[in-house]
Amino acid sequence: MNAMLATAAVEASSGWLAKLSALVDLVDSYVWGLPLILTVLVTGIVVTSFLRMEHLFHLKRAFYYMVRTEKGVEATGEVSAFGALCTALSATIGTGSIVGVATAIGMGGPGALFWMMVAAFFGMGTKYAEGLLAVKYRTVDSDGKVLGGPFYYIEKGLGPKWKPLAVMFAIFGTLAALFGIGTITQIHGITSAVQIFFDSGFDPGDMSTGLHLFGSTYAVSTVVAGAIVTIATAMVLIGGLKRIATVSTFVVPFMAVTYLVMCVFIILGNISHILWALQTIVRSAFNPAAATGGAVGSIFVAMQMGIARSIFATEAGLGSAPIAAAAARTKEPARQGLVCMMGTFFTIIICLMTGLTIVLAETWRPELGLEGAKITIEAFTRGLAFLPNSDFTARLFIMVSLGFFAFTTILGWNYYAERCLEYLVGKKKSVIMTYRFLYIVVVAIGPYLTVSVVWGFADVFNGLMAFPNLVALILLSPVVWQTTKEFLAKCREREKWIEYE
Repeated sequence: MNAMLATAAVEASSGWLAKLSALVDLVDSYVWGLPLILTVLVTGIVVTSFLRMEHLFHLKRAFYYMVRTEKGVEATGEVSAFGALCTALSATIGTGSIVGVATAIGMGGPGALFWMMVAAFFGMGTKYAEGLLAVKYRTVDSDGKVLGGPFYYIEKGLGPKWKPLAVMFAIFGTLAALFGIGTITQIHGITSAVQIFFDSGFDPGDMSTGLHLFGSTYAVSTVVAGAIVTIATAMVLIGGLKRIATVSTFVVPFMAVTYLVMCVFIILGNISHILWALQTIVRSAFNPAAATGGAVGSIFVAMQMGIARSIFATEAGLGSAPIAAAAARTKEPARQGLVCMMGTFFTIIICLMTGLTIVLAETWRPELGLEGAKITIEAFTRGLAFLPNSDFTARLFIMVSLGFFAFTTILGWNYYAERCLEYLVGKKKSVIMTYRFLYIVVVAIGPYLTVSVVWGFADVFNGLMAFPNLVALILLSPVVWQTTKEFLAKCREREKWIEYE
């Protein structure tokens, strides 16, 4: 009798999740339709055109500013430019760079990686504009706390009559962090990788081998990992921005370099197939069925998945990174714009390395039945086949990488959400603490949702959040260019770029 009741509960739960998944997919199809895809690309093209690609000509300066403290008069801000960048990177180099790329290629074919790179290229201009505007229009409250982001450059840059658009962004930003990119996708990525490592043979239909929760059966490793991450999140969030920046400054560079080295190692091991992989990616971008033997669908699907995952991975145009950029200790908006742009640059590199590894291993093919982190893990397993226990090595590496990347993303997005909430309600500590509690609760329940629902939620809220910010960036493009020209003029007056710090 107990077994029958348990089976009935599982079936009821599965039906409920299936209906939720279908609803989320429907909303996602409307939000991430042609209008938003075109808006993202047009915004990047417009901003890049206004800038005349000046931001791309000064990558060396951007690297220099990234690691050097600004000299001269005392600059306003809470953290260093590098700390602000690492806080932003902590929210971008996460599941989007590992699981997001795999999901895009798995659903849209190798061509999705091409469209990811196209969107990311123009996204560098978008991210530069976001960082510049964040510093230009930021405010300092009575406690000396720096506040900035899209809600401020919408209201102050476009004028008070545009405040409803700023409020809209803040609301969607709060929801995106709570129900999408900040919590559910990250914790789900972590626990999935942990389960694959410790319980790769786990069968959710076998209730004797796991824990029965919320009407379904889950691996013990999933439950334990979820609890550990939740507790760690709660401990760090109490410390606020400076603690988040401190953790990010240490973890992000170390894990990013380690991950890149491993990807390069695998790619070099398959160097003879690189040209084939690149040709497959480009051909699949424009003729998916022909390039993949009919394995995937249309160009639109490849574009949709590629651009959606590009925004998820780089957050260019989303409006999140400028919230962190506004807290940087600097007096020059354009300087921080260059630093902010580097976040997209680094994320592009990591996404490209992940994508090449997957395409070379062909683990994206539908007939394999893989999804999410499993696509990346299988790609690493094949790439490291010359090593003993390559499957163990791949699963361990992806688990550790996802664990660190996704954990710092959880922290970074909580900071973004709280700044959005402060814009909406002011310094109401009880409201902020309540939201922080809810944030931790959602992190705790994230592992128990399905992959399609998780990514569907993230896409919907990301899209809704992006619209107000993209409108503001297009309208403020002339301001971005004028501020950039003034900055470049100051630099040239000193004859040497490197002397203007």
